[in-house]
Amino acid sequence: GLVPDEFSLSQNYPNPFNPSTSIEFSINELSNVSLDIYTITGELVGSLISGKEFSSGTYKVSFDASNLSSGIYLYSLRAGNNILTRKMTLLK
Repeated sequence: GLVPDEFSLSQNYPNPFNPSTSIEFSINELSNVSLDIYTITGELVGSLISGKEFSSGTYKVSFDASNLSSGIYLYSLRAGNNILTRKMTLLK
């Protein structure tokens, strides 16, 4: 496939969601990737990917929030020294 030309994190879909949503991201070089979910106050509530090596490409992961309460959450993608963070809303 094509190598993405940038490191990017897409808005989750659907959003708002209940109870699960998809998060898509692209990385443009071999990287150690982490994808973590935080409350708006910065408390870690889930880790979808923990320091796993990914080659360049576009990936999609699902997040199931059945055990969380309604509200706004942050999802943060780290690849190497790059970090991108976006917000998502869980509506139950």
